[in-house]
Amino acid sequence: MLKIGIAADHAGFLQKELLKKKLEKYELVDYGAYEEDPEDDYPDVVYPLAKAISQGKIQKGIAICGSGVGVSIAANKIKGVRAALITETYSAHQGVEHDDMNLICLGARVIGSELILEITKTFLAAQFEKEARFVRRLNKTIALENQK
Repeated sequence: MLKIGIAADHAGFLQKELLKKKLEKYELVDYGAYEEDPEDDYPDVVYPLAKAISQGKIQKGIAICGSGVGVSIAANKIKGVRAALITETYSAHQGVEHDDMNLICLGARVIGSELILEITKTFLAAQFEKEARFVRRLNKTIALENQK
C-alpha cells in the first residue's frame, strides 16, 4: 500500500481535512496542522512532511496552503524532495512520470475541493517512467541538489 503524507497550514486546513476523508484506501500520515490556527506558518507544517519524504518514511506527499506557493518553496529546500505547485491534472501525472515529483503543493484559496481531489488522485496513481532520458534528467537535478 502506498504510504502518503499530508500537511497544511491554517489556509489549507479545511481542504486537508476534507481530502483526508476521501483518501481512505491509502495509508495516510497527517503531519499537521491539527487545528485551524491563523498564527501558524507554512514552513513549520511542511518541514515534517518533506523530511519524511527525504528519509523514505513515506513515498509521496500533499502540502496545502493558501496559494500552494509557500509550501512549494519551503518543501524544495529539503534534500530529496521534488515538489511542485499543481493546478491541473496533466502536471499532476506528468510531473511524476517524467520528473519523479514526490510532493504536490496545492492552493486551497485558488482551486476547489473537487479539483484538489482529482489532482491528488491523478498524482497518487502516477509512477515514474524510467526511460533513459527521464533518468538522465533526474540525475542532473539530483546533482544540482548535491552541489555545495
